[in-house]
Amino acid sequence: MSTSEKPLRIDIVSDVVCPWCVIGYRQLAAALEQTNTAHTIHWHPFELNPHMPSEGQNLREHIIEKYGSTKEESDASRVRMTEAGQEVGFEFNFNDDTRMHNTFNLHQLLHFADQQGYMHELKQALFAAHFTDNRNISDINVLADIAAETGLDRSEALAVLEGQFFAKEVRAEEQHWQQQGIQSVPAIIFNERHLVSGAQGVENYVSILEQLANITD
Repeated sequence: MSTSEKPLRIDIVSDVVCPWCVIGYRQLAAALEQTNTAHTIHWHPFELNPHMPSEGQNLREHIIEKYGSTKEESDASRVRMTEAGQEVGFEFNFNDDTRMHNTFNLHQLLHFADQQGYMHELKQALFAAHFTDNRNISDINVLADIAAETGLDRSEALAVLEGQFFAKEVRAEEQHWQQQGIQSVPAIIFNERHLVSGAQGVENYVSILEQLANITD
């Protein structure tokens, strides 16, 4: 569909532990494929729970504390997310031991991966590690393993996490997007000017992409 020589720039502000972030991305990816839209994707950090302790917390307990949800409401939400994931080919495996994590280390690792040209691949691997495989992404050794599985050097990835090499850069980028008014994720910005919040569904993303294709500078 896209006849523009310049690919559509897509900035996505998200967190790895945000289920609607992976759902929204998968919906968008399907719409991009359906519309044959040339594009580039740029991932940016956001922490859902910046004050989460390093060991994380049981997800159900966290949801009840943060939102006041009942167990029944939490279960219903998990069903909705699981079904939405299935529609776009992503598997959620929620269980009673599923945890919420502090993701500051993950964003530092993603920053490192970006320098190596592996950010997109690592982002997808981390989504799967957390939601599908229930791996302990609070453990820097597990994160280094995932980095290696993605194609990065494990020892370098571990050194980045142990040394907190990109803490300053990640904090600065998080603050940048907060200053732009981003308060919730996913936040998807098209061509640095059109903001779409939340997981909109494949059909809505197709409509958005078609509208953008008709916009001329």
